[in-house]
Amino acid sequence: MIRSVRTLSLGAVLLAASALTAPAAFAQEAPMAGMHMMQAPPSLNLSAYGEVRMAPDMATISFGVVTEAPTAAAAMRQNASRMTEVMAALSRAGIAERDVQTSGLNLSAQYDYVQNQPPKLRGYQASNRVTVTINDLSKVGTTADAVVAAGVNQIDGIGFGLQDSSAAEDRARQLAVRALQARAALYSQALGVPLGGIRSLTESGGYSPRPPSPMYARAEMSMDAAATPVAAGELTVRIDISGVYDLAR
Repeated sequence: MIRSVRTLSLGAVLLAASALTAPAAFAQEAPMAGMHMMQAPPSLNLSAYGEVRMAPDMATISFGVVTEAPTAAAAMRQNASRMTEVMAALSRAGIAERDVQTSGLNLSAQYDYVQNQPPKLRGYQASNRVTVTINDLSKVGTTADAVVAAGVNQIDGIGFGLQDSSAAEDRARQLAVRALQARAALYSQALGVPLGGIRSLTESGGYSPRPPSPMYARAEMSMDAAATPVAAGELTVRIDISGVYDLAR
């Protein structure tokens, strides 16, 4: 009885070992066969862009009122009084309240520094900055003049943009796709391989407002001169695309 039990146990071990080794051998052969079956078809990975130039139809001006006084309260009071006049000037110029936004309000102590001496408090400086959107470009120069006359003593910059950029972006998309198609056809012809369908298409870029640029006072201008001249120029709207085309085997 003991001998027969040992024989059965040895047979079970051999059977289990063969069951474990057989799948392992099969697993080593299966990926190799799959690799030959999963080869990607030949393709072209190309990129192109479309660009449209348009005249802007809106502008933003950033400016501020800066006042100094011996005390913080006096500096803020003077600043508020002058800014009230500026807001009234904007209203008279036809600028709606929704197009005026406070972009900065600051109060800081001002010191005089003398070598080998501790700093001496000179007073306080209050600053109130606003950004104004102007939807009529013919009013840009006159608006700048009006706020300066009302008390603005700092103009940070002016930027131009588009109120609605969707039409320009769609036109740039069309030009980008045409350029991509033409480039794919050129490569296909040069390679002597028929061009298949497009597998994927990605887009980047788009309209981005031009950052504000500083406005500098002109030395030859006087208070009774014509409105400050402002040149809007043109804006560039660009769409970048990338596409993957199949090539026939």
